[in-house]
Amino acid sequence: MKYLLSLILLLTAQTVLAQLGFCSGSKGDPIFFEDFGSGTGTGNPLPAGVTSYNFVTGDPNDGQYTVSDRIGVNNGSWHSNLPNTNMSGGRALIVNADFNAGRFYRTPVSGLCENTTYEFSAYLMNVYDRSSGVCENGGIPVNVRFEIWDETDNFLLRSGTTGNIASTNSPQWRQYGLTFQTEPGQAAVILKMFNEGEGGCGNDLAIDDVVFRSCGDLTTVSAPDIPNSTLSICEEDTPVSTTLTATPDFTVYNQHFFQWQESVDDQNWTDINGETGASFNTPAVSTSTYYRVKVAEDPSNLTNNLCSSASDSFFIEVIETPLAPVSRGDVTTCENEINYLEVDVEAGETVNWYDAAIGGNLLEEGSSTYDPTNTGTYYAEALSSSSCAPGPRTAIDYIVFPLPQVQDEIKYYCGEGSLQLEAGVDNMSYSWSTGETTGIIEVTTTGIFTVVITTGNGCTVEKKIEVREVPVAGIEEILSDGNSVTIIASNEGLFEYSLDGINFQRSNKFNFIEGGVYTAFVRDLQQCNMAVREFPHIVVPQFMTPNNDGYNDYFQLPGIEYFSSSEVRIFDRYGKLLKSGSGQNFRWDGTFINKPLPADDYWYEIQIEGYAPIKGHFSLIR
Repeated sequence: MKYLLSLILLLTAQTVLAQLGFCSGSKGDPIFFEDFGSGTGTGNPLPAGVTSYNFVTGDPNDGQYTVSDRIGVNNGSWHSNLPNTNMSGGRALIVNADFNAGRFYRTPVSGLCENTTYEFSAYLMNVYDRSSGVCENGGIPVNVRFEIWDETDNFLLRSGTTGNIASTNSPQWRQYGLTFQTEPGQAAVILKMFNEGEGGCGNDLAIDDVVFRSCGDLTTVSAPDIPNSTLSICEEDTPVSTTLTATPDFTVYNQHFFQWQESVDDQNWTDINGETGASFNTPAVSTSTYYRVKVAEDPSNLTNNLCSSASDSFFIEVIETPLAPVSRGDVTTCENEINYLEVDVEAGETVNWYDAAIGGNLLEEGSSTYDPTNTGTYYAEALSSSSCAPGPRTAIDYIVFPLPQVQDEIKYYCGEGSLQLEAGVDNMSYSWSTGETTGIIEVTTTGIFTVVITTGNGCTVEKKIEVREVPVAGIEEILSDGNSVTIIASNEGLFEYSLDGINFQRSNKFNFIEGGVYTAFVRDLQQCNMAVREFPHIVVPQFMTPNNDGYNDYFQLPGIEYFSSSEVRIFDRYGKLLKSGSGQNFRWDGTFINKPLPADDYWYEIQIEGYAPIKGHFSLIR
């Protein structure tokens, strides 16, 4: 796109003192606008008398011009494209300056107003591509003089030059302008442009967007206690009235005449009858309304928007009470689904959610959606401003259907026959990974099986059942510790244990077991297989106190009487045999050759035919 460089080059006055530069105040709508066409390709020649240069359809040579959106087609030293200006796109006037300086453009401009200040502006570009290196030192710069004459072409009103416009490596538009004032009774001027540059390599230019528009003071409109140009009021606080004051900056006009205007869209304006002062008391306003003031130096110019300037608008904004939000519909959902309530409101409005039609608890703030957790009715309320009243609430129902309560399972398969798998809930629809559709199925292999359970409301939950191979029951060892017996299984897995083959328990430890001959039973929970082992349980005391008090005076072994072919030996810590004898009637009083032995730890060895030796130690306490 063409772009406006903010560099404003002041133009040099000739013959008369000129006010040069852009309008620093308020600008009116364009009264004259020449953009040379918005089409593509080569346009039509300029009207007769506008230029003395010759029109061509390709790249022009010295003393020629064209009207086109393309440059540098055949001239490799020119830029190859023509970007848009800030005002328009399309074609521009392309001029290859003559060797001789002189006028190359002249056009009349009519429809002006008397006693009015105007701004003339135009975009210019040096079309020589500096990076081409064809011309030495960047080529001859462009230099254009502007002249504005009265309609009789006898009096020069203003003039100025651009100064040298150097070539660049990429195409760049620059906007130039000057201001002038019409005389009493004057309604037209003549614009002339002159080539001030020297002939030779360079000094080729493009011109676009030649504009004349009125220039007036920059006028601001203010209201008491309002820091900017907008007074916002809630609908419930209307009607409202205020006093607007126009303040010109006196940069252009010496005297000021006013006409206040109003609008509902900031585009189409209507004069307010009788309101021609610097201040204006607005009527009681109940709907949003824009106000501005037209300013002119001559009262006759107030009736023509092209001959006066207008202030920026002052906006009395009435913030309407929002309508009730529009529901996207009630929501029914399943317990395991993510669903939310949603409403639509007008642009700029926010939504709050409540649990009651009036009052209640604020559940969610500033969101058009809400994700409830429980079944119920929820209420959406729209706000257009945090300080204004909200609109009516919209009720939306949210229904959550519960899911069947299921848990994944692990089951064990014996390897023979079949194993029954259950969905675990009744009166539902079922879809097993096996393809079956009943609540209970039978399988004959291990693996992972799933069932999708569907309720009457269409809600689904999945249950997983892992079928594992039953571990083989086995007995690693049996530990007798005092009056306790612990059965150690030889495999990992879930087993149950028994000492009588009838009463089984999950714990492998049995307490308060008297001495004797027992049978240990280990089986899997599915009762697929069982291991059995007979073992002796001898209750070996942990200590003895031979003090003749009737308690623990002897080392003796309850339960060994069940083993006729048994033998017991007692040793000291050095391995010296202190006593031995048949297990059935064995007991020791803590002496050796009828002499009491000292308090210490002593060792025992119990030999029972058909069983492994039982060894350990006990304490003799005195």
